Amino acid sequence: MSVIRIKQKKSTKLVNDWRDPLYLNNLLSEEEKLIHKKAKDFCKNFLMPSVIENNEKSIFDKKVYPALGSNGFLGNTIKGYGSANVSSVAYGLVARELEAVDSSYRSAISVQSSLVIHPIFTFGSEKQKEKYLPELIKGNIIGCFGLTESISGSDPSSMETSFEEVSDGFIINGSKNWITNAPIADVFLIWAFDKDKNVHGFLVDKNSKGLSTEKIKKSSIKIAQAGKIFLKNVKVSKDGILPNTNGWKSVYSCINKARYGIAWGAMGAAENCWLIAKEYSEKRIVNKKPLASKQLVQKKLADMMTEIALGYNGCIQAGRSMDESKDLKIAISLLKRNNCKKALNIVRDARDILAGNGILDENHIIRHLVNLETVNTYDGTEDTHALILGKLQTGLDAF
Repeated sequence: MSVIRIKQKKSTKLVNDWRDPLYLNNLLSEEEKLIHKKAKDFCKNFLMPSVIENNEKSIFDKKVYPALGSNGFLGNTIKGYGSANVSSVAYGLVARELEAVDSSYRSAISVQSSLVIHPIFTFGSEKQKEKYLPELIKGNIIGCFGLTESISGSDPSSMETSFEEVSDGFIINGSKNWITNAPIADVFLIWAFDKDKNVHGFLVDKNSKGLSTEKIKKSSIKIAQAGKIFLKNVKVSKDGILPNTNGWKSVYSCINKARYGIAWGAMGAAENCWLIAKEYSEKRIVNKKPLASKQLVQKKLADMMTEIALGYNGCIQAGRSMDESKDLKIAISLLKRNNCKKALNIVRDARDILAGNGILDENHIIRHLVNLETVNTYDGTEDTHALILGKLQTGLDAF
């Protein structure tokens, strides 16, 4: 009787890395690793050298968009029309690296990819897709998402912008506020009510008569250009309405795409500040010992490592589920709320470790801290997402 010997495969020993304690890098495909490296190199070489000056002067160089497009970083929320056809995790990895430089740059891809490209692809006509998507994905034109109004905030259903249908198109009247890219946009995706309070989306070109914008001066996310949009009897042709929208379900599908990217990006900002604080504490000598030898400092660094690893793990799991077309309403609110809140706490601790040096522009932390104060509140505040999660659990509306 012959004995069949099964050759045992030698196990590959994985070396634990304090930067990646959960071995999350091993969950990435080779393509995702390459995209991540490409994004990291792009941010280091193209964005980082000018970020302090651009933040100080509130400057957004429109050349950033073609640069993002040529590297395949725009339109990763869809397939086709010139997009890189990558996974949702790859989109998140790009968001992570952009926000590690500044929240403004992650906002740039969130608006373009999640709030403009995604809705045109999902709810637009074929004619609209062919007209806008290739140029948006290349970064040759810039889009904005006109939903928020001064009085509505977290309750977009109370917005007042409206439209009426006429024989050859639609007439839109109203105003929008806090719209990222409004001062520099070429195409405006405007949400408005009909007379029966049904919401519809419209694509409005920047040269449309009656359309104007006003830049908002702000102290947070200063590089990104936010503004007000005024619509006074703006005429849109029949081809301007997104024909396949389905009420608020369509609006929130766009916002949830953006929230997913925000969850990744917030961790990117937190990770950058963690590493800055770690390096500073190792080099800073206090009472003849490195600051990093102190128990309270090591506890802070341990907390940072823990929350960042868990935050990224959640993002990867959500990204994989997104590509499997699973319902992510719970996950999106959970991640946006958790990662933004934790990132803000991490950056505050990093500033504390650097003490007075933590407010110097050259150390980057105070810029991230001020930015994350805004990131924590836009696209749904921490409390708003708590109520969303509460309702999903109990079935009871607390709004």
